[in-house]
Amino acid sequence: MASVPYPFTAVVGMDDMRLSLLLNAVSPGIGGVLVRGEKGTAKSTLVRSLAALLPAMDVVPGCRFSCAPEAPDPGCPDGPHEAAPGVRRPTRLVELPVGASEDRLVGALDIERALSEGVKAFEPGLLARAHRGILYVDEVNLLHDHLVDLLLDAAAMGASHVEREGVSVRHAARFLLVGTMNPEEGELRPQLLDRFGLTVEVAASRDPEQRVEVVRRRLAYDDDPAGFAARWAGDEAALRERIAAARDLLPHVRLGDGALRRIAATCAAFEVDGMRADIVMARTATALAAWAGRTDVAVEDVRRAALLALPHRRRRSPFDAPGLDEDRLDEVLEQAGGDDEPEPDPQGPGDGGPDGGGPGDGGPDGDGGPGGGVPPQPAGREAETAPEPDAAPETDALPEPQGDRPEAEPSPAAGAAPRPGAGPAGEQSPVGAAEPFRARVLTVPGVGDGAAGRRSRARTEHGRTTGARRPRGALTRLHLAATVQAAAPHQRARGRSGAGLVVRRDDLRQAVREGREGNLVLFAVDASGSMAARQRMGAVKGAVLSLLLDAYQRRDKVGLVTFRGRDAELVLPPTSSVDAAAARLERLPTGGRTPLAAGLLKAREVLRVERLRDPARRPLLVVVTDGRATGGPEPLRLAARAAGLHAADGTASVVVDCEAGHVRLGLAAGLARDLGGTAVTLDELRADAIAGLVKDVRSTRRAA
Repeated sequence: MASVPYPFTAVVGMDDMRLSLLLNAVSPGIGGVLVRGEKGTAKSTLVRSLAALLPAMDVVPGCRFSCAPEAPDPGCPDGPHEAAPGVRRPTRLVELPVGASEDRLVGALDIERALSEGVKAFEPGLLARAHRGILYVDEVNLLHDHLVDLLLDAAAMGASHVEREGVSVRHAARFLLVGTMNPEEGELRPQLLDRFGLTVEVAASRDPEQRVEVVRRRLAYDDDPAGFAARWAGDEAALRERIAAARDLLPHVRLGDGALRRIAATCAAFEVDGMRADIVMARTATALAAWAGRTDVAVEDVRRAALLALPHRRRRSPFDAPGLDEDRLDEVLEQAGGDDEPEPDPQGPGDGGPDGGGPGDGGPDGDGGPGGGVPPQPAGREAETAPEPDAAPETDALPEPQGDRPEAEPSPAAGAAPRPGAGPAGEQSPVGAAEPFRARVLTVPGVGDGAAGRRSRARTEHGRTTGARRPRGALTRLHLAATVQAAAPHQRARGRSGAGLVVRRDDLRQAVREGREGNLVLFAVDASGSMAARQRMGAVKGAVLSLLLDAYQRRDKVGLVTFRGRDAELVLPPTSSVDAAAARLERLPTGGRTPLAAGLLKAREVLRVERLRDPARRPLLVVVTDGRATGGPEPLRLAARAAGLHAADGTASVVVDCEAGHVRLGLAAGLARDLGGTAVTLDELRADAIAGLVKDVRSTRRAA
C-alpha cells in the first residue's frame, strides 16, 4: 500500500460525501458522517484523505491521551500536567477494525502488575488515540454489539471509562466519528445510527466520461503516488485554507429565529425522534453558511442541512428505505419561515456554493477547461441515477388465468416468460405482505460459541460469569477469585514478604461468561399453488417479515429458500441484510405444485456450505408451509426422508403451519416431527399469543 494518501481533491464526484466530511471538519460538533453505498465507490479513500486537510494540533508533550496544553483534562491518567508549551502534530485518523477486541478499543490493564504491585498500569486503546481526531470505522454495520455499546457511551459522554476488577480509569475521548457501510451486508442499530450527525448515500457514477476519469486518475496515482499527490498539492492547500477560514468565520455566523423555526418545523413535520436532529440541523446549517463565506444562515442552508441530517432518522424499521420527500420539505420550509433569512450571495466568498465544489473539482489530470478535471456532479445525482438492486420485475411470471383473479386486479406484465414446471393453473402474481407483528423468540438449544448476538445461549466475552478456566492466549477477562485461589497456596514458596500477592502467569484465570449469540436463520418458504390464496399468502409474508424483523434485532444472518413447481431456489444466500430478504419476499410469486422434498434438500445444501464457511454460527431452519407435498411418486415419503436428513445433522428447526380452514390434515405437525423440531401456527407465532411465552426449539429426541 502506498504511504502517500490519495488526495481529497482528486476524488471525482461524490459531492454529498465530500461536503459532509468538510462540514464536520469546519464544525466537529455536527457529530460525524455515516456513508452508505455499494462496494468500490471510494468511500474509504475519501475518508482517509480527509485527515491531511485538517489543521495540525497542539498536544501536551508525552501525554498519551492528546491533552490540549491550554486546557488539559484534569482527570487524564497521565496527569496532572504542568504548564508548558505544546508539541504540534498532525490530526490523527484512527481506524477501528471490525474484528477488534474490547481491550483494543478502550485499552487494557496490566492485571499482573495491578494485583502484585497495586498500580494502575493502563495501556490506552483506540478511543484514547482518537481523542481530538477522527475515528474511522469501515463496515461499521458489522461491528460487534459490545463494541457498538462502548462507542455509544464514548460518543455521548465524550469520555471512556474502563472498570475492571476494582480498577477504574477514565480519560477524555472526543472524536469525529466517520463510518462507512454497504447496506447489502446488513443495517445499523438505530442507537448508533442516530449518533451520526449526517448520512449520505453514494453510488458509482453511470456517466462513462466520469468513470473514465476515475480510472485515469487512479492509474496515475498507482504508478507514482508521490508525483500524483504533488500535482494536486495546490488544490489541497487551497481547500485547507478554506477550511481554516470557515472555522474562523463559524463563531460569527448568525442563526436567526426564522431559520430556527424552519428547523423545528421540519423535524416535527417528518416526525423524527428526540431533539438531536434539531441540534444537528442547526449546527449543519451554520457550518454551511460559514463554508459559503456568509455570516447569516439562509433558507437554502436549512434545506441542505435537512437533506443531510434527517433521512437516517426517519426510518422506523430496517425495511424502510432512507430518504426525504423533497417536495414535502419545500412545502414545510415555505409554510414555517419568516422573512429574516437572506438568500445566498452567488458572488460572495462562497461562490463555490454549499455543494462542496470550489477547490478540487479541477486538476492537472482532467481534460477540459482551465485546470482540467471533471465537472462536479449535482449533489445526490449518483444516488438518483443508480438503479436500485433487484428492482427489475420478475421475468418468469406466468399470466394468471382470468377466471382465478378478481376483476379489479391488474394483469401481470404482458410477455412474461412461463416458468418451467409451473402447475396447470399457472402462477399467481405477487401479493403484498400483511402488517408485521412482534414475533415470539425461537432459539437454538444448547450453548454455542458463535458471533455475539441476541438469540441463543452462548459462551461469550460478555454476559454473566459462569465459571473460570486457564486463558487460551491473551487474558481478556480476569476471574479474580479463581486467580487468588490459584496463587494463594504458593505464597510461602515464592517468598512473599510484603502485602502484595505474588502472582505468576500460571495463576491467572479467565472468566467464562454466558451471553447470547446470533444465529443463521434460514427460511424455506412454500410458494406453491396450495399457498396461493391471496389473503392467506399475505398473512404468510407478514409472518415471515415479522421473523425477519426479529432476526434483525437479534443480529442474525438470514437466508431465503423458496420451492414451487418442480424445484427449489435459493432466492437469497445467507446475509446480514434482512431488508434484502424482505425485498425478495415482497416480489415472491406463487403457483404450481409443492416440491417439499426439493425445498428441504436445497435448505440442507445451503446449511452444509454455511457450516464450512462459519462453523461457529449455529443454524435455525424455519419452514413455512402447510405441509402438503405434490408432484412425483410418493412426495410425502420423499419429504419425510429429506426432513430426516436435517434431524440427523442436528439442525434445530421449526415449522410454521400455514394450514387454514375447518378441516386440517396435520401435515405440518408431522413434518416437524420428522425434522426433530416443533410446529407453530401463524397465530401462535405472535409474541402476545401466550403472554410473552418464549418457546425454545427442542428436538423430540431431547424431550424423550
